[in-house]
Amino acid sequence: MDRRYRLTRPNDFKRVRRDGRSYAHPLVILVAAENDQAATRWGVTTSRSLRRATDRNRAKRRLRHALQPHLDEAAPGWDFVFIARPAILSAPWEQLQHAVDQLLERAAAAVEKD
Repeated sequence: MDRRYRLTRPNDFKRVRRDGRSYAHPLVILVAAENDQAATRWGVTTSRSLRRATDRNRAKRRLRHALQPHLDEAAPGWDFVFIARPAILSAPWEQLQHAVDQLLERAAAAVEKD
């Protein structure tokens, strides 16, 4: 993922979690918040419920790869944080892609309503 698309600072993650709206799926949680920038930024994280560091890293790699096709198509001015759940490790690739697509559609529909 290109650096210009990434959330990197802990304060940015905290702001999105605090001010954003969340959308849940059994594999992934999406938290979306508006930003004051021209680009949409993406962050990927896991919780300690994925016990081993290798599992957390694998979950983040899979999630980043599933996000790749969506990087350029998102409307500017948003920050998205994806939080991997433990089920992501055993889920088939197609199911993970479907989960990401579904969450982004739900977030876009909510934005259009507001």
